Amino acid sequence: MSDFDKYIEQGEPGQVEKAHIWQTAIGLQDVDGLKTSEHLKETAQRHIEGDISIEEVRSLLDSYYESKAGREQADERTEEADKVSAAITSILSENTFTFSPDYFISIHQRLFSGIYPFAGQLRDYNISKKEWVLDGASVLYSDSYMIRQTLDYDFAQERAFSFDEVSLADAVKHIAGFISGIWQIHAFGEGNTRTAAVFAIKYIRSFGFEINNDLFEKHSWYFRNALVRANYNNLTKGITATDQYLVRFFRNLIFGEKSILSNREMHVPVQSVTPDVSKSQFDTLDCSFEELAVIKAVGENPHITQENLKKIIGKSISTVKRITIGLQKKGILIRKNGKRDGYWEVLT
Repeated sequence: MSDFDKYIEQGEPGQVEKAHIWQTAIGLQDVDGLKTSEHLKETAQRHIEGDISIEEVRSLLDSYYESKAGREQADERTEEADKVSAAITSILSENTFTFSPDYFISIHQRLFSGIYPFAGQLRDYNISKKEWVLDGASVLYSDSYMIRQTLDYDFAQERAFSFDEVSLADAVKHIAGFISGIWQIHAFGEGNTRTAAVFAIKYIRSFGFEINNDLFEKHSWYFRNALVRANYNNLTKGITATDQYLVRFFRNLIFGEKSILSNREMHVPVQSVTPDVSKSQFDTLDCSFEELAVIKAVGENPHITQENLKKIIGKSISTVKRITIGLQKKGILIRKNGKRDGYWEVLT
């Protein structure tokens, strides 16, 4: 049972809605391998019960982290997860929506203000990101010089689209394609998937759909991998972009269908490697995207260094240490033979 299930199952209508939103907000942190603190969950429960407002939640979080001196980077990542969860809850609780690139950008600004110095700013450099689902390959994202023009074009095309004579199934497929397109632009340096998810929820609601927020709570990493597969082509490997996984997610989200959402099914061997950890295990482990990437890398090379793990997941050494320590606590990894001659062993 999750921290908020008691409110969903037995709470008043207002508590049920708040609990669903908090579950979605916290679950979405998993797309970037982040976990919220117990302090956030306790504070969220006070909000669900009506003891404090969402503004007070955010103020209490600010005070809590201001009081923690000498924090490590792992604490900073938890702070990000806590504060962004509260910001998502605030936005999803509002009965407002504007269909425009500026509103999309404003979501990023509101989610990451005080977290990233570039909150609400379009990136001015080109990026690539290693993806587990692509064996470390990257989607081709928009050129930094074309971000605003591409956003404007995509929104203009979507605004001109008529849903008048479109079936509900085709409408959902179309909406999934639009969200996929603005995600592929990757308009910001960080936080693109969380921004796209919040915008998607608001956009879908604007059509009158009652959506199953639990999908984002339980399957946020599937959502991200589905966006990756919808935007990746490699004809030399026989791989073409497909929206089938993303549409499946959206149909579950909107229609309440029960299609199995399998990350393993989306995995493609771009680099033609055979990891020691079987594919089926990736689908059953309760791990974040970054943790799974580390497990896969360790399975391929038990003697891999933290420096090489850093390069694979694109994070800092301190983040690598946090992940490996966490996986050892979960009983998934074990370190043998000490620091100098040691190696990793995957226990699952």
